[in-house]
Amino acid sequence: MKKKVCNFFVWIILPLMFMSCGGEVIPKPEGMLRLSYPIPKYQEIELPCSYSFEKNEFSELKKARRNRKCWYNLEYREMNATLYLSYYKIQDNLDSLLRDAQNLTQEHFIKADGIKPNEYANPESNVYGMIYMVSGDAASPSQFYATDSVNHFIVGSVYFKVKPNYDSILPAADYLRNDIRHLMESLRWKE
Repeated sequence: MKKKVCNFFVWIILPLMFMSCGGEVIPKPEGMLRLSYPIPKYQEIELPCSYSFEKNEFSELKKARRNRKCWYNLEYREMNATLYLSYYKIQDNLDSLLRDAQNLTQEHFIKADGIKPNEYANPESNVYGMIYMVSGDAASPSQFYATDSVNHFIVGSVYFKVKPNYDSILPAADYLRNDIRHLMESLRWKE
């Protein structure tokens, strides 16, 4: 029996040990999570409201749950995110609408590492506004408002249905910022 074990060791185990040795040991490179989303395709949305815009086909337009006229949500199911859009008719209240939109962004300052405002102006379409890019573990990584300064005011916020972790949601947040920029570029007022 000892001879069989010894033969097994010499003929099977020993050669395996030598075959496994040798060569340079190379550590496995650190992996990074790669999230990819479809190239945006935009389609114009006609709403029974005083505005229209182009939305990404990747999103689904839904009427907001609140019983407010012209409030809509763009749902990005695969990202677990929603862009909430609220429309207000300006009636000598532009200052308070601007203040409310800016205060909404500032509420995230406690958890944010930084808030970067980017002005937007399209005089040809009479659309003026601001996009706020929020970095850090804030609840909303992007917010914006757009107005014609006379009749119309839209405010929007992106929220993810997960606990905010900036590093994890960054690819999705960047994708949605591009959609917000396109929404503002394609925004048209009626009336």
